[in-house]
Amino acid sequence: MPLTSTRISPDWPCQVKTPGSYDWERSAAKWLRELIPARYASYPALIRHPVLLARHAQIQVQQEIRVARTALQTARAELPMLGLPETVIEHTIKLYAAEVLQLQHIARSVRAVSEALAGRSTSR
Repeated sequence: MPLTSTRISPDWPCQVKTPGSYDWERSAAKWLRELIPARYASYPALIRHPVLLARHAQIQVQQEIRVARTALQTARAELPMLGLPETVIEHTIKLYAAEVLQLQHIARSVRAVSEALAGRSTSR
């Protein structure tokens, strides 16, 4: 039996099965639920509609990016007022910068999953 390949985004999360494979929507929903606060993950509408869950995850991740960027942009001015040593401030700035990059990658992954889920739902 020949192998077939489905072209997916390089940002596709490894925790989510390839679109079209058995149970891929369930793996997508499980991964997306891990990105949002637990109280939202149990809402029936988000459980029943993975596209809605993906939308909420996109919004959540965008807010987290904004928070990390704000923390990064204000760190040098505000952290010294807390009495933190310069080494801690520098480490914290690097931490925030790395977090922004990580969240941007997650945002691209959520977008890829969202697009795949939306493509599936429009073909019904």
